Amino acid sequence: MLKIFTEASAPGRLDVMGGIADYSGSLVLQMPISQKTCVTVTLRNDYQCSLESKLGADKIPLVNVDFRDLLKSNTVDYDFAKAKFKQLKVDSWIGYVLGCALALQKEKGIEFTGADFNITSEVPLGKGVSSSASIEVATLKALSEAFDVSFSGNELPKLAQRVENLIVGAPCGLMDQLASYLGEPKKLLPILCQPDLVHQSISIPKGIFFIGIDSGVRHSVSGASYSDVRCAAFMGYTIIASSLGVSTEEILSAKLQYDFSKLPYTGYLCNISVDEFENIFFKQLPTFITGKDFIKNFLHSIDSVTTINPETAYAIRQCVAHPINENERVHTFKALLLSLNESAKAEERNSIMKKMGELMYQSHASYSQCGLGSDRTDEIVELSKNQPGIYGAKITGGGNGGTVCLLTDEEGIASAKKIHQMLCAKYKQELVLFE
Repeated sequence: MLKIFTEASAPGRLDVMGGIADYSGSLVLQMPISQKTCVTVTLRNDYQCSLESKLGADKIPLVNVDFRDLLKSNTVDYDFAKAKFKQLKVDSWIGYVLGCALALQKEKGIEFTGADFNITSEVPLGKGVSSSASIEVATLKALSEAFDVSFSGNELPKLAQRVENLIVGAPCGLMDQLASYLGEPKKLLPILCQPDLVHQSISIPKGIFFIGIDSGVRHSVSGASYSDVRCAAFMGYTIIASSLGVSTEEILSAKLQYDFSKLPYTGYLCNISVDEFENIFFKQLPTFITGKDFIKNFLHSIDSVTTINPETAYAIRQCVAHPINENERVHTFKALLLSLNESAKAEERNSIMKKMGELMYQSHASYSQCGLGSDRTDEIVELSKNQPGIYGAKITGGGNGGTVCLLTDEEGIASAKKIHQMLCAKYKQELVLFE
């Protein structure tokens, strides 16, 4: 039975470790933030959709869309809808909302005939804390309640990722949607992204804090650099698979069937150990290769959500090295975190946290080597060094600006707030502090 009015919410997330290595099958550690997105849905029967949004202190003008304009011959076609959103020239966030209705109609068989959506979000846009995932998850939760749709396992976050990949056109992994859907306060959510093996949440030890400082530089997962880095990683995988005897026909077949089980390392770079990579594959990978030369020699990658641009020079070696090394860093970081306990001596805890912090600094440097750094995030990381109570810092999520995650103890909270206040004054911006 239809429910005319429903509402739901979902939080943003702070990427503690793992970040862009998710699409290569890495372990990641994610923490939900206190800021969340709330979505209310009032169903209609005239196929009209009104969307009103308040993002922080900003109220976005009302947007009206006829849902039938998004359908191809009265059926849902993701490519058609993606192109239609661009033609309508509406704000990109509209796709995150109406894309959920399209996906539910196609995948779960609902008969959507319009609705009034009201979105109120405390999760700031463009800060690298998964504002898009929080909108998608909250919208899907509200719509599924309205239409009495049930989901099994991780079906809902997978559907949210499909909206972002196929309708919005952002080549994100599944990490953000899983974190928004399954994350618990004051706990880290470990996800082995192959594609969605969620491990038991880890309680953050007493006296340990992860704090996010907004850099003031807008991050976009659909930006060219993020897409290029992801594309380069999958191109590198193809080169490695080819060196192991996999044919271009096998690569294409796996891509079309979305079945990588018969490919080396089951299609995930992160199943290659650091030693294997350095001793066997490192020298086989070009530092750079143009899309044109790659297509000439290898034809395809197994990634269905990025397109190889013939004119682009891709940094293959570094974009492959990053997820392989990051996966090892995350596993080490997790083990160190689990070794912390309240009874440990202060000197021992301090030593463990320094090791964790160094892994975060290494992760940040690797982002920059891939081309995903920014001057502002570098500034925050440099300011964090040698500050009382701050042990480590790294850029989060897709990079290219956004938020920096800091590892602190209780004394470090004050240090982080001083850095935040200094940056607000220096750049005359209201920068967000995520605690």
